Parts: sequence; C-alpha cells; structure tokens
Amino acid sequence: MMFRILALLLFPVICLAQVNSNGEKPTGELLSNEISPNEMKRNASFNLDEIKVRWKKAALENCTGVPCVTTPAFTCGTSTVSDIDNNAYNTVLIGTQCWTQSNLKVTKYNDGTLIPDFTNITSIRSIPVSGARAEYVVSGVPSSGYVGTYGYLYNWYAVADSRKLCPTGWHVPSKDEWDILISYLGTNAGGKMQLISTLWSSQSSGANNSSGFTAIPGGQGGGPISNFISSASYFWSSSERPTGGVGVPSAYNIRLENSLNLFNEFIDQYRGLSVRCLKD
Repeated sequence: MMFRILALLLFPVICLAQVNSNGEKPTGELLSNEISPNEMKRNASFNLDEIKVRWKKAALENCTGVPCVTTPAFTCGTSTVSDIDNNAYNTVLIGTQCWTQSNLKVTKYNDGTLIPDFTNITSIRSIPVSGARAEYVVSGVPSSGYVGTYGYLYNWYAVADSRKLCPTGWHVPSKDEWDILISYLGTNAGGKMQLISTLWSSQSSGANNSSGFTAIPGGQGGGPISNFISSASYFWSSSERPTGGVGVPSAYNIRLENSLNLFNEFIDQYRGLSVRCLKD
C-alpha cells in the first residue's frame, strides 16, 4: 500500500519530464523508462521531504503544466528588503528613489565577512582605518538598546569596502543622490524627513515626516568619540571628498538637526555615522 501511495505522489514528477514544449526529451530530467528496477524499488523508501525536493526540481526545470516557482514582485513602499543577517527593512518611495526606512544594523559584509566592532576602543588613535562598526558610547558605556533603535554607526572605510554593506541590489547613496532627494523635497526638506518622536531632545513644529524617510537622532562617532545622540542624524554618502594632499581624509555626509537644519557637508572618514541604503 505504501508503495502505491508513493508511486502516485511521484507520478507527476516523472510524467512532466517526459517531453518539453518541442516534443524533445529535456536534458538531465527524470524519465520513467530510464529508471531501473532497483531505482523503482528505492522509490518506495522515499520520505516525504525527498518527494518534495524532486517535485520542486522538476517544476524549476520544466514549468509547463505545473505551478512555477517565482519570486514575488518588489514594490517599493510595501515590500521589505533583508540584509545578510536577515534584518528586514521597510522601504519608502520618495520621488523616483527607493530608500530603506530605517538605519542599517548589519554586522557582516555581503560576502559574510564580519565587520570589526570598535565600540570598546578607548582611544581615538586606535580607531581602525579599515571598515568598522560601533555602538554609541555614553561615559564609557555602550548606550543600552542603541543598535535595535538606531542601527550601528559605521566608519567610511566600511561604506567604501568592495564587499558592500547594503543588501544585494542596494547601495550607499552618493552625494549627488542625496542632493536629488533634498531637491525633490524642496522647502522644509529636513522637516519632511524627520520622524515626530521623543527620541529627539527637542523638535521644531515643522517636523512632519511627510516623505516617510523617518530620520531619528542617532548621533555620530561611536566608541570614544560619540556625540549628538538625540539632537542630530548623520548619514554617510559614498562620495569621498578630495583632499588635495592636505588634511585628514574625509567624505561627504548629511546632517539633520533637531532644529530641522539640513546640511550636505563632509567629515573625517574614521568617524561612525548611520547608513541608509538606496535601491540600484
């Protein structure tokens, strides 16, 4: 009886591989007349999981006559995107740009390499000149629950690393792409980006988050140089600032204050700032 049940379950897999749409035998698929008696006997011992695997394989190789396995269409504003740590981020469409709606909190590059944590480094001179992440530190102690709310602070070396911070198909926006966002929002761009929240130490009446960008005040620095939590949002761009051979290497960033002032400026590359991702 068990053999008959399993044979019936396997029958669709065997049959749909008989011919393709041109009447030819598909390469590498199962054919009933090619299965030996020993193989048929072995079929009787298949468990349900193995049967499911064969069905899915057949569906992927020849979708004619079976439900094809497809990836749901991505819709910015309703779909989410996940990083390599499986942190999921809501998305928002602003103009023609699709943004993540919260700050990045990934601990690995896209190839799986761990991003070093410099939260507990006690000297600015010890901060690495390679990719790193950190939590906000208050009086030598990491701020409780910081990452869950604000995400990590990343130095610019992590932003520029070829292994990539953002999920596949996404990237850290350039200075020009930040300019496009700010230009699109126009008057009171800062207020349109700022979440109405008690996370801000004070907040102007012009804050309304009408764009859905949802900026929160994560501060900057990380480790021994943490500053401005609750009063300012800092976001990296991927654009390095030319130094002309003079000064500390720096890169462009966005600063949004609780007063709603919005600045496109530059800052030292070793500092930790928040990161938002933009869809390719």
